[in-house]
Amino acid sequence: MITEMQASAGERLSLLTDRLAERVTAQQYQLQPELMERFGPSGVERTKQDSVYHLRYLAQSVALGSPLLFIKYIIWLRQLLVQYKITGEDLRVNLNLIREALNDQLEPGHKLLVLDYLDMGIHQVDEVEVLQSFLQQEKPYFKEAESYLRLLLAGERRLALEFVLKLHEAGVPIRDIYLHIFQTCQYEVGRLWQTGELTIAQEHYCTASTQSIISHLYPRWITAPQTDRTMVAVGVGDEMHEIGLRMLTDFFEMEGWDTHYLGTNLPDAELIRYLVKQQADVLAVSVTMTYHVAHAQRLIAAIRAEDSLKDIKVLVGGMPFNIEKELWRKVGADGYAPDAKGATEVADKLLSRA
Repeated sequence: MITEMQASAGERLSLLTDRLAERVTAQQYQLQPELMERFGPSGVERTKQDSVYHLRYLAQSVALGSPLLFIKYIIWLRQLLVQYKITGEDLRVNLNLIREALNDQLEPGHKLLVLDYLDMGIHQVDEVEVLQSFLQQEKPYFKEAESYLRLLLAGERRLALEFVLKLHEAGVPIRDIYLHIFQTCQYEVGRLWQTGELTIAQEHYCTASTQSIISHLYPRWITAPQTDRTMVAVGVGDEMHEIGLRMLTDFFEMEGWDTHYLGTNLPDAELIRYLVKQQADVLAVSVTMTYHVAHAQRLIAAIRAEDSLKDIKVLVGGMPFNIEKELWRKVGADGYAPDAKGATEVADKLLSRA
């Protein structure tokens, strides 16, 4: 249960984010003038943007009553910053300056709560997590996933397509290709980018290639028997990570659902009108960035306030919900699943109880 104090403290911190980031950046370059030599003038803007992200994640963690979200963010960030030559000491200085700024700007009740969450994150700065590969020998289709990713990393999209089509022709179900090859390899691509072993361009190439290959598989399952159930899928905010939500939508389609993939950045009011028009049974909401969880929470509250949508079931998924297993309850959803297969199973259970 989210308390009023947590919600108000998170909201207050969100309002202060930009101003605090300006202050912290100026102070950090005063304390560490060598940063200008290391990163040049553009480093100032990057430091400010990083500070904004730190504060956004902290604000959401507080507002949702989940210190684990901020702790996991710092652990993830510490690994990511290594490739940009930003040291643990650089990060520690930044977070301590944030602490000083918050100590000055927040009222006593909010201050104690926010600083407690921040301190938990600061304690993780020295922890550089060793990220294990998602390609594990004990997992199904390990060799196939390894071969597929090797082709993508070599820039061989056409050969990767041929490889996948041959797997399916040899009897590998499309659902297994999605779960054990596409999903596993996307996770591995993300890990390789985070550890600096792939560039952003390479990560984008792998993702775009997999999306293209998925489109070539559509004719092989699009004639699945139809049910009378309708699912709408959306991502919140300005998130660019869409492939997971597309795969989820395809899984529902394979189960015979009438699916509507709406992408991201759709105004809440427009989405609600669409849900009413389609008489949707399920809304699937994807959140990748923790600071967008509040948007999902507001969206769900708006849906609950619409009497004509009182029977719709809302499923949520994405990284924040994988980290905090009970977070879906806090945002008012009806259920959560870590992957596309789980989402169809949860949706079936929810509707069978209705």
